[in-house]
Amino acid sequence: MDVNLKLVNVAFCLLFLVWFLWDILKKRNDYDDNDIDNHLLQREESSLFTKVTVLLNFIISISYLGLCLHEFWNVGTAPIEVVFSALSWCFAFMVAVYSVTKRWPLVLVLYWSFSSTCNLLLAIFYLLHRFDSIKVPNFLPKANIVDFASLPLSLLLCLNVLPNNPDKKMSGSRQPLLANQLQNSSSDPFSSAGIWRHLTFRWLNPLFEKGYHEKLVSEDVPPIPRSETADEASSLLEESLRKQKTQVISLPKAILDSIWRPLAINAVFAGVNTSASYIGPLLITSFVNFLSTKDDSLNWYHGMILSLIFFTAKTVESLSQRQWYFGAHRIGIRVRAALMVLIYKKSLSIKYGGTSSGKIINYVNVDVERIGDFCWYFHGIWLLPVQVMFALAILYKNLGFAPSVAAFFTTIFVMISNTPLANMQERLHTKIMEAKDSRIKATSETLKSMRVLKLHSWESTFLKKLLKLRETERSCLKRYLYTSSAVAFLFWASPTLVSVVTFGVCVILGTPLTSGTVLSALATFRILQEPIYNLPELISMIAQTKVSIDRVQNFIAEEDQKRLIHYHTPSTPGLAIEIEPGEYAWQNRDAKRPTIKITEKLKVKKGSKVAICGSVGSGKTSFLCSILGEIPRICGPRIKTYGSKAFVPQSAWIQTGTIRDNVLFGKEMNRALYENVVEACALNHDIEMWADGDLCVVGERGLNLSGGQKQRIQMARALYSGSDIYLLDDPFSAVDAHTGAHMFKKCLMQLLHDKTVIYVTHQLEFLDTSDFVLVMKDGRIVESGRYRDLISNSDGELIRQMAAHSKSLNQVKPPKSISLAKRYRHAKQIEVTEVKFIDLSRSSRVSERSLHEETETGRVKWRVYATFVTSAYRGALVPIILLCQVFFQGLQMASNYWIAWGSEKDSIVTKKQLIEIFALLSGGSSLFILGRAILLSTIAIETAQRLFLGMITSVFRAPLSFFDSTPSSRILNRSSTDQSIVDTDIPYRLAGLAFALIQLLSIVVLMSQVAWQAYYITTARELARMVPVQQAPILHHFSESISGSTIIRSFNQEDRFWKKNVELIDDYSRVAFYNSGTMEWLCVRINFLFNLVFFLLLVILVNLPKSAIDPSLAGLAATYGLNLNVLQAWVIWNLCNVENKMISVERILQFTGIPSEAPLVIDDCRPDNEWPHDGRIEVENLHVQYKPVLPKVLKGITCIFPGKKKIGVVGRTGSGKSTLIQALFRVVEPSKGRILIDGVDISKIGLQDLRSRLSIIPQDPTLFQGTLRTNLDPLQEHSDQEIWEVLHKCHLAENVKQDERLLDAPVAEDGENWSVGQRQLVCLARVLLQRRRILVLDEATASVDTATDNLIQKTIREETSGCTVITVAHRIPTVVDNDLVLVLGEGKVVEYDSPTQLLGDSSSAFSGLVMEFLRRSSTKDNYE
Repeated sequence: MDVNLKLVNVAFCLLFLVWFLWDILKKRNDYDDNDIDNHLLQREESSLFTKVTVLLNFIISISYLGLCLHEFWNVGTAPIEVVFSALSWCFAFMVAVYSVTKRWPLVLVLYWSFSSTCNLLLAIFYLLHRFDSIKVPNFLPKANIVDFASLPLSLLLCLNVLPNNPDKKMSGSRQPLLANQLQNSSSDPFSSAGIWRHLTFRWLNPLFEKGYHEKLVSEDVPPIPRSETADEASSLLEESLRKQKTQVISLPKAILDSIWRPLAINAVFAGVNTSASYIGPLLITSFVNFLSTKDDSLNWYHGMILSLIFFTAKTVESLSQRQWYFGAHRIGIRVRAALMVLIYKKSLSIKYGGTSSGKIINYVNVDVERIGDFCWYFHGIWLLPVQVMFALAILYKNLGFAPSVAAFFTTIFVMISNTPLANMQERLHTKIMEAKDSRIKATSETLKSMRVLKLHSWESTFLKKLLKLRETERSCLKRYLYTSSAVAFLFWASPTLVSVVTFGVCVILGTPLTSGTVLSALATFRILQEPIYNLPELISMIAQTKVSIDRVQNFIAEEDQKRLIHYHTPSTPGLAIEIEPGEYAWQNRDAKRPTIKITEKLKVKKGSKVAICGSVGSGKTSFLCSILGEIPRICGPRIKTYGSKAFVPQSAWIQTGTIRDNVLFGKEMNRALYENVVEACALNHDIEMWADGDLCVVGERGLNLSGGQKQRIQMARALYSGSDIYLLDDPFSAVDAHTGAHMFKKCLMQLLHDKTVIYVTHQLEFLDTSDFVLVMKDGRIVESGRYRDLISNSDGELIRQMAAHSKSLNQVKPPKSISLAKRYRHAKQIEVTEVKFIDLSRSSRVSERSLHEETETGRVKWRVYATFVTSAYRGALVPIILLCQVFFQGLQMASNYWIAWGSEKDSIVTKKQLIEIFALLSGGSSLFILGRAILLSTIAIETAQRLFLGMITSVFRAPLSFFDSTPSSRILNRSSTDQSIVDTDIPYRLAGLAFALIQLLSIVVLMSQVAWQAYYITTARELARMVPVQQAPILHHFSESISGSTIIRSFNQEDRFWKKNVELIDDYSRVAFYNSGTMEWLCVRINFLFNLVFFLLLVILVNLPKSAIDPSLAGLAATYGLNLNVLQAWVIWNLCNVENKMISVERILQFTGIPSEAPLVIDDCRPDNEWPHDGRIEVENLHVQYKPVLPKVLKGITCIFPGKKKIGVVGRTGSGKSTLIQALFRVVEPSKGRILIDGVDISKIGLQDLRSRLSIIPQDPTLFQGTLRTNLDPLQEHSDQEIWEVLHKCHLAENVKQDERLLDAPVAEDGENWSVGQRQLVCLARVLLQRRRILVLDEATASVDTATDNLIQKTIREETSGCTVITVAHRIPTVVDNDLVLVLGEGKVVEYDSPTQLLGDSSSAFSGLVMEFLRRSSTKDNYE
């Protein structure tokens, strides 16, 4: 080619560079957001032609690059004119991409015109020369195939030269209108960015700017693109599932169908990245050959062209890799969001007694995460064979057929030898997951029941159980990590083995080895290392993902028991419910008969009140569930309900949020109705006393509310809903007599007077106001009719229960002197005084703040790193591991240099020596790698265990106030997600960072550190902290929704909860999206920097005199330089990842420093084994407050509970009854005064010594998952005979014998398969089995019918004759036969005497309570 034309192309290259830099500088000076908006609008208006223009540029530049490579491959050199044409077209393409949002720059338009003119001339002269034998002028080069092919394309590009080009013009009249439209739509920065901003991730700059100047909060993170939102992603996935015509749905097929577009785009980036990564090894031979040629006269531009091609290839590789990785992240976010929504929808539709919440949480926490992560690995499936083929092609070109075949079979051998290890890893991983499932389930249950565990002093036993489960997990983890060590050894040893075999074959066959071919082969082996290593990981990832997809698919495919919400109008007008004969049974019960059997048809009229009564376990709750459609129907037609329903379950379900939110439950505020409802449910007094009124925040599961408050809030929620049918499951049992009477009168008789109400009750005094009574026994309705008719039948079941009720009433003798009218007045007086009381023990425990997790700020502190590194063996193994790495690196470089140098020195080194020494050095380096991997696994196991023990022990020793203010999801998150990262991730990240730094100890690292690290890390760190914080609310909302699914369904609130779930998922996706983008932002910049350094290195090598350099050494430097940007990306990735992952360690360490309770045992102060002998309790001037800032709850209580006596403690809600009991168990420490038991000051002894000598039956009966035996005797101290004795005493034996497994009968999570009354009886049996001298009953019989209550009281009297029994009661009969009664009010002793004495005084507070009870319990109608 003539020099003039050559110079024109070079000139254009320089012009493009100058224009590029000038435009960037100009933009920086006068950067204005409006420009972006205008550009965006212009692009949207004229996108098609613009895209075509960019595409044409891309095709032409790729064609010229392809021609260059073709020439290199065949001839070993390329014509200079082709090289410069390729370069100038590449620059033109980059400028076109950059300018896509504005008018094409003049330099670009001139280049298009020049190129098309030039190509046209070449084509014309070529044809003339061909047919007319005209001589081509000297200034024109010879035309090639690409010149011809690109001619029509470059002519098309010339259309942009036309002055009135419609593509880049926009009518002024339409611009403002569009601008306004854009302003109104809240666009995310990603969607509104142009191609150049996408390539360089510049759309993240505003976020970095904000994060650099102030601490980022989640509100600062911009919205995500619409395609990534949970709503959009899930609707696409559901659409794909609907399209499937087959009987059995295929989830993988549906996922692929919904994401195939982004997946295809991602595949293009992955393919470009792989192709570009092999250009280096392909050209390294040419580069070494160029350096080896001693002829200085060889044109230097040949070397420069090679350097430019290297640089371009590395840049393309870097940019495509970043887009590929980020694209994979985006697809992962989309898949995760879609699956979470799908699982949530499904879990809301699953009926009562379906999949356990623990399992569903695991689907979200583990399975969905894994399916999302698989998007990273997806393209590896087809890239792996492509990579191997590319590598073999390069080896074939350099070494010939036999060595490349040897390399191929060695690679296959290494891959195959990796497979059993990968299978083993997969099996162990499954075991780890199963062990983790069990541990998390146990942890979750333990955290829920921590109050009971601490009161019974069982926390040490349950901690041992947890540690045993962790030990199982740890043994699998140990084997898993050591298997991983073997895999890591194979990874690093594989290039060594492949290279030894390949070069060995070359030596045997006498294939000539030059330093060029050797280095090219080594560079290829290093790239080949990745697919070899990725294969087992890929196989195990595919297997793990398949397991997860199958689990999720099975869950989603479970048959939906669809509910028909709206029925047609009833056949008979005025009907509310039609109950047809039928049978119903729970799926998870193995009973021999159905739970509910309805034998005759029942019709419930609109506005009627139906009462249901029956003994414990008679099927009352199950009957309500059958009306709701929550219990599987075995036979018979469906129960028909006409109208909307509201359900109040026996076990209260309260949402985290404010009291007002719980009452409104998604409805608009109607102030008048709201106030009526609050007053009817006796909530106004509580609301007045709470600091924030009805905006007071309720903790998880309503943990800062008393049982009565929870029940009243539930009732208010039902009343406010304004439904047609109300199903109330014993709502009056958890409240005291007075409040129960008030609620019955106000709610049922007044607010619901025209509604249909079906209510279960154990208080038989509430039956006579009903229109209809159903009496249940053993799952059947044994009697039904009007109350008056039923009590006239002397042999009926109701009469039997009434007899028990009368017997309990007869224990309470009213004071003779008080007339009924006076009683009533006195009761009214009490009603007024109730306003003053409030339960301060609970009201202020949860602040709004505790609902928002506190996180650390700023960089992760050095002490976190120090603690982590020195946890195992005080850090003794760390220097040994680093030494192993140094030796490995040294030997590896030595072996590579040896074979490159020795292959040129035939005279000094024989071929045998060459291979032997190479094998020896390579083998040595591999051994150091093995040592490093094993030591690292040892450290990882030990460190993870130390951190786990520190956290779990600290949590178990925390006071109960910690559990009241910390949602269990927060502890579980640390125990599962963070612990997993510590178990299997961080040690390798930290080590990887250290190893890569050893490989990269150069000034370049420092350069990159200074340039962007400080700017980047402030934002990235906060985003990484936000990810787990935003994930916890999703899990919390999931578990809350699952536990309340019956209520959500009965109120028809599924849509509202689904929307809330979508919002939470979007918040999580948003943070995850920008978090992944930040890392790519940094990598793009640092990759470019390293590519530039590599380019400069090559330019220096090209320009040095040939005699001054050793070509082998120079070639080796270039080979390592090829790996430089991969290595640097690894360092940066580890650097950022280490800090981001260390946040998990930081979060675990947060929970290792929780202030603990008093010691369990104080060795110097241990009571006798027989203590307490007598059970005498002395309370001396006891003052208690929950926090120094809160008012006192107990104010100077002084009293003596004599030994072996029965003491009743009564008082209104909030009078301090529960606080007194908590002080006795030292749940809360007194601020003044003391409690003595048999003369021993309880604050001087250890908590275990104290609590293990006392017994308590708490208000909320707690059962653990397991068997009946483990629930009755968790410490395994009693024989079966002793257990059966107490079961008989508690009247549970008959129930237990119905199940053939007897004591091994299963108990579900939270005791779900036992009724609340039965659970209460199990707790009583548990206490009787312990036979302690002091027994506390905290509302112990609130959930049982009167007959069972009488039997229990009789049992307690007989079994505890030698014990001190303290009873906190709502029911007067439970304390009226006690030896003494303590009446508390406002935290002080109001009166304390025997019941007879107190009843003798008509003005006593106790008399007032008795009158109230009798007034309510008399069967006369006092409610009108």
